Amino acid sequence: MAEIGFYHLTRMDVAAALPALLGRSLAAGERALVLCGDAARVAALDAALWLPDWLPHGTAATPHPEWQPVFLSAVEENPAGARFLFLVDGAESADIGAYKRVFDLFDGNDEAAVVAARARWAAAKAAGHVMTYWRQGEAGWEKASASAGGT
Repeated sequence: MAEIGFYHLTRMDVAAALPALLGRSLAAGERALVLCGDAARVAALDAALWLPDWLPHGTAATPHPEWQPVFLSAVEENPAGARFLFLVDGAESADIGAYKRVFDLFDGNDEAAVVAARARWAAAKAAGHVMTYWRQGEAGWEKASASAGGT
């Protein structure tokens, strides 16, 4: 079973929140797959990860995708064998249990995104995954109980 963390974004968008989370993953020696809702989001995140502090990453268009510590895609492919999966834009994995950790980032300012995240939470919990819920506070991410917030 995977450890699935739901990250309720209220103070910044995915492009602003993702670099710090990916940086911590890389610092822990892990590779990450970022599964996006569409190709436009892949392109936007590819550009965003160059600034302000570059994170090593690639896409299907990058030479040697198997070497990339962070791989961005709109389809579930994992050429580098990442054990951390980041889901953005409501993207879902057909094989969530294949990952050690899953980070489901959702826009807490979009009611449809919150409703969809609640449904993903319920399905993952029913499947027996270890669940955590994080919300953005003034000092950064705060771990909270599921009943305390959006999920």
